[in-house]
Order: sequence, then C-alpha cells, then structure tokens
Amino acid sequence: MVPPPTTCWLCGRPLGRKIEQHHPLPKSRGGRETVAVHPICHRAIHTAFTNAELAQPSVAAAVATDPRLTKFLTWIADKPPDFHAPTARRTK
Repeated sequence: MVPPPTTCWLCGRPLGRKIEQHHPLPKSRGGRETVAVHPICHRAIHTAFTNAELAQPSVAAAVATDPRLTKFLTWIADKPPDFHAPTARRTK
C-alpha cells in the first residue's frame, strides 16, 4: 500500500486537514491520475490555466514554474497548511 502524500503537488508545502485531488491531465481530456493539493493551490491552477492548456504536455509538466503562478507560489510559500484566501477569477 502506498502511503498518502504529505506535501502539495504544486507548492510543496505540507498538506493540512483539507486536501483536494487535482488531475494533472484533465479528466475531460482522459486523465485518470490525481495528485494531492491544497484547496487554494487547486483554485490557483484552474484560475491560471484552462483545461485545454493543462492537456498540453509542455504546460502540464511546467505548471509550478509557469510565470502565471510564480507570484502566487512566492506569496503562499510561508503560509500555514490550512491557509485559505479568496482566489481571483480568471481574466479573459
């Protein structure tokens, strides 16, 4: 049996009480694998990227280093595991 993850797939911080499962390859595009993320990190991913973008292998492999998330990742780095704040809506 595989032990549950202890860190967030996106930010690398320890996981808290609330954990969400993110499909790196969107379910709508045939993805089955999931990774554990904080709720705020999950929202940040889906605010920054569309499912069509996440379905592209080059984007999926570089989500954590994409310029659209670097400011968020710097800001969240020192927050406690169960930290929550409103996430901005996607701009079109």
